[in-house]
Amino acid sequence: MPYVNIKVTREGVTPEQKARLIAGVTNVLVDVLNKSPATTFVVIDEVALEDWGIGGVPVTEFRRQQAAGG
Repeated sequence: MPYVNIKVTREGVTPEQKARLIAGVTNVLVDVLNKSPATTFVVIDEVALEDWGIGGVPVTEFRRQQAAGG
């Protein structure tokens, strides 16, 4: 009974995109591990930007640094 948790920043992921993620991850588990789709769980959590950090800084600052070539 696989359980997959996908975390994304809360930036407008559409219901259609979420459906594609769920279907795609489920299909990978079917193809690679021969798991049943009926017992495969995929959960998508949306995280606010201020609650996500990369490299010791909030994601918004990380992106600013990357855009500036840092």
